[in-house]
Amino acid sequence: MSFTSVQRILGILLMLFSVTLLPPLLFAVINNDGAAEAFLTAFGITLVVGLVSWLPVSRVRREMRLRDGFVVVVMFWTVLTATGALPFILADVPQLSITDAVFESVSGLTTTGATVITQLDNLPISILYYRQQLQWLGGMGIIVLAVAVLPMLGIGGMQLYRAETPGPMKDSKLTPRITETAKALWLIYLGLTVACGLAYWIAGMSAFDALSHAYATVAIGGFSTHDASMGYFDSPVIHMIAVVFMLMAAINFSLHFVAFRHKNIASYWHDSELRFFVFLMSGVILVTITGLFLTNTYDNWGEAITKGLFQAVSIGTTAGFTTAEYYNWPGFLAILLLFSSFVGGCAGSTGGGIKVIRFLLLIKQGLREITRLVHPSAQIPVRIGDKVVTSRVVDAVWGFFALYVASFTVMYLALAATGLDLLTAFSAVAASINNLGPGLAGAGAHYADLPDIAKWILGFAMLLGRLEIFTLLVLLSPAFWRK
Repeated sequence: MSFTSVQRILGILLMLFSVTLLPPLLFAVINNDGAAEAFLTAFGITLVVGLVSWLPVSRVRREMRLRDGFVVVVMFWTVLTATGALPFILADVPQLSITDAVFESVSGLTTTGATVITQLDNLPISILYYRQQLQWLGGMGIIVLAVAVLPMLGIGGMQLYRAETPGPMKDSKLTPRITETAKALWLIYLGLTVACGLAYWIAGMSAFDALSHAYATVAIGGFSTHDASMGYFDSPVIHMIAVVFMLMAAINFSLHFVAFRHKNIASYWHDSELRFFVFLMSGVILVTITGLFLTNTYDNWGEAITKGLFQAVSIGTTAGFTTAEYYNWPGFLAILLLFSSFVGGCAGSTGGGIKVIRFLLLIKQGLREITRLVHPSAQIPVRIGDKVVTSRVVDAVWGFFALYVASFTVMYLALAATGLDLLTAFSAVAASINNLGPGLAGAGAHYADLPDIAKWILGFAMLLGRLEIFTLLVLLSPAFWRK
């Protein structure tokens, strides 16, 4: 373990993050909303801490190993959560405690979208912008940007890429060089954000709301500048634009790259994971719409379709936007939507959850075991498309699933021990570890009323989900620290 290399990288990344505090500072100054001092102080603290960390080891030139990559990713997300909370702590509006500020920060950076802030419509515009920007950076920006920039500074990036990139297919690269891969992902991410923002603006959003919601939509975040979330915009066109871009952001970004490079949209349908994702999403949408109409939740098919389609896509992709209080819908539908978030988006997307590819592999492995009961001597490979999946990948998926279930159970019990009712505790953990945001019962509208200890547990769950279980828990393993 090269601690000096880790310290150097952490210092550089903190200095880079300090620059992201300048846009909200500019908003505060232009609008004179009273938050300028908070952002200026946070900028100074973050920059100085990064500089102090970097200067003593600035001349260190050691190759970063995979272990170093895990430490950098976990430390950076932990430190970033703390520094990201500074504007919330320092600002006069909203007046947040340290616990609430850290919760809001980690929720934004992990693209969870769970909030402890109420009366969003009355917040300073700079704070509103900052919340949205946190989600955009967390979606894919921070690590991908770091991977693209670090090689230019003499620091290898593949270790960070493997440590942070979600999904079992980590070693597949779009281009021969990791720097070019990061740049390709970054350009796709930026392009989708610009397209989404323009579409919102043309559909009737203000320029500020269009930019803010484009950030959250492409990041599959869920923060909004209004208490009513997307329901504030009483426009089916805006809602359908959101549906389209949430679905696009939930698709593996490498598919976007391949389709763009070859100018052939047929490459999307050749992907087994995407086909399975479309199948699952279509089923959830159909059941939701039908259920809303048959239970008389809405009086006509038109409203049932628009509300059901939006909520099914938003919850299923783990975006967490709402146009209706889905947590007050009939219990079957609310639970169905919450369970759909466990699957989440595709690997290599900004979506949360366990990921579609893992569920597909688990199903195929289960079917193989059933066949083996009938034909014990048969050699039956697990295939994704026309490729045979190695036993190493299948084992990793089962290991991930086991750790996911164990982690979920422990945090569920811990939350129940704080005195929360079981439905609130279950849905809050599910919404946090899946990076979804809105839960059910007491975690439906917001998380402000939860006990502080529950917020810290849920903050850990958000990080665990964002870093895909292994990256965070591997640091707790004694074997990781042995030479």
